[in-house]
Amino acid sequence: MPKAGASKDKEQDEDVRHATSFIAEIARMTRLEKGLTQEELGALIQYTASAVSAMETGVQPPSDQMLERLEAAIGDGRGIFDAARKYVLMEKYPVRFRNFSKLEASAHMISSYETLVVDGLFQTGPYARALIGGGYPPLPSAKVDELVEARLARRALFDRDPMAMIELIVEEAVLRRPFGDWEVMRGQLASLADDARRDNVTVQVLPQDRGLKGSYAGDRGPMKLVETEDHEHVVYLEIEDESVLVSNRAKASRLFQRYAKIRAQALSPDESLGLIERLAGERI
Repeated sequence: MPKAGASKDKEQDEDVRHATSFIAEIARMTRLEKGLTQEELGALIQYTASAVSAMETGVQPPSDQMLERLEAAIGDGRGIFDAARKYVLMEKYPVRFRNFSKLEASAHMISSYETLVVDGLFQTGPYARALIGGGYPPLPSAKVDELVEARLARRALFDRDPMAMIELIVEEAVLRRPFGDWEVMRGQLASLADDARRDNVTVQVLPQDRGLKGSYAGDRGPMKLVETEDHEHVVYLEIEDESVLVSNRAKASRLFQRYAKIRAQALSPDESLGLIERLAGERI
């Protein structure tokens, strides 16, 4: 398990992508062995020669779709490009998130509390694109595409076998804060409602007026709690491009207790689903 505490994920000045570089070299060598030009390989996998060149030189990491097509076109049944997909995907995440992404993908249970935006695991493509593309500093469109693809790939956790149990508590204000445009937001809310109906998912809303009731446990900000496949408990915290993975038992226990209090102060799952459905049907 990744180390915690001071692990802030030590974001490096240079984002080294070993898996991406390795599979790009494999693709180049295989192409040459088969006597194919970049243009000919591009025709086989329905990409331009410039896209093949960008992949081979590391200018643009291969998309998941490109790796699938490379496997079909030049993989010769060895499964090399298929096997590379999860490692290349991992390298598309921001450096600060990579250690946690491994835990998330294999988690027995994951519980999130979100205060600003819909949790990334639940985001739709248009919502994620509006959020990532509208951030600061602005990113090149190719980088936005890469990050959106990586974020949407996390949704595989919903249908994983063995099944993961997933909880989300979201502040009501998040459901009323649009990104992109109103259609994007309505689509996001409708998708969130669909996810909330899954057997392995629980979604609850913390009402905006909770602070008027004399007790509000969510004032310390968002967090993600994980029970690992080995039944250990860790907490992931992130703010302003910095992250901390907490595995110290006493500290993690305190955060789990705080989450439990937030959950007790939220609307019930049925009440929450009703609110999400209502907001999805109106101009928030």
